[in-house]
Amino acid sequence: MQGWIKKTAVTAATCIAAAVATLVMGFLANYPIALAPGMGLNAYFAYTAVPYISKQLEQMGIAGKHTPWQIALAAVFVSGVVFLILTILKIRKKIVNGIPDAIKHATAVGIGLFIAFIGLKSAGIIVSNESTFVTLGKFSKPETILAVVGLVITSLLLIRKIKGAILLGILATTILGIITGMVDLPKQIFSMPQMSATAFKMDFAGLLKVGILDVIFVFLFVDMFDTIGTLIGIGEQGGFMKDGKLPRVSRALTADAVGTIAGSFTGTSTVTSYIESAAGVAEGGRTGLTSVFVGFFFIVALFLTPIVAIIPAFATAPALILVGIFMAKNILKINWDDFSESIPGFLTVITIPLTYSIANGLAIGFIMYPLMKIFKGEAKKVSLLVYVLAILFVARFIFLA
Repeated sequence: MQGWIKKTAVTAATCIAAAVATLVMGFLANYPIALAPGMGLNAYFAYTAVPYISKQLEQMGIAGKHTPWQIALAAVFVSGVVFLILTILKIRKKIVNGIPDAIKHATAVGIGLFIAFIGLKSAGIIVSNESTFVTLGKFSKPETILAVVGLVITSLLLIRKIKGAILLGILATTILGIITGMVDLPKQIFSMPQMSATAFKMDFAGLLKVGILDVIFVFLFVDMFDTIGTLIGIGEQGGFMKDGKLPRVSRALTADAVGTIAGSFTGTSTVTSYIESAAGVAEGGRTGLTSVFVGFFFIVALFLTPIVAIIPAFATAPALILVGIFMAKNILKINWDDFSESIPGFLTVITIPLTYSIANGLAIGFIMYPLMKIFKGEAKKVSLLVYVLAILFVARFIFLA
């Protein structure tokens, strides 16, 4: 029972943090981009940060006096405050605007492949394999069959230019799942959110004792470049970029900072812009009104968790696969004849899906871009900011591998 209470508390915390951040994005930045706690950062929080803090507490002999996950929440809060300060000082804006065009286009393509890869994996079309890392899944599985049917239905709707094709495809696949017995109808419709198990549990006293600046840095680093990568990718897809820059970028970056702070209070990890926002942009979302509606439905989801929970991964998989196609078109914007542009661009594209990280892809791109320009004799064409970031990325791989 205690585990169920904590699960519902984390779900409620996620909805609230996502709603706050997404509403800020909609009202303040006027972009159709949704935000929520990042899945990679969730995993880092649970499987790296918390065990690391636990070990530190044991070594200090104070393990019984502090709870590791509460200290980790305090670290999330600190990273959120640093995000906000960096945004106010416009440092994050300078980073976004300083990214070379080749890396911007490559990031959009890489995110598209990343989304498609997630979709193929969720559908069971691609599965893990010890010998080849990934291989073709079994099409005899009911989930995979329904995912393929959903892909065909959604593709047909897109070809016919039916408005809301992606959403209709998800609903149609879910209904097929219900009809075939693959999806169980909820036992209840409404549920009251319970947050007492995780809300306002930050342990700042424990954080000061343990320190863990490296943990805070990882939260800061990964979220910063995940968000920047997503903003650039969605900006390229939606045509929001103007002369290689994203208007109102500081306002957009404020959203994840505020969301992260809100998430630390409610009891969840760092909030970041979600690559799945590409699905909304693909359906025609161009303004913050899209984000306002998404934020509103996050709040509604607080009370309709049983209904929201029935939508299976195989129903959303076709949408992710097809959105990947929309974003892949940016590959044409990379200058493939200039190897000083195409090498870092290609490495960015391929690294994002294969490492399951937007931040890693940006890191490789930033490291290779100035290096290739130096080889070509165009070192002066690269801004000082790019060189600084390249050095920071190298340091990150060496010391935080």
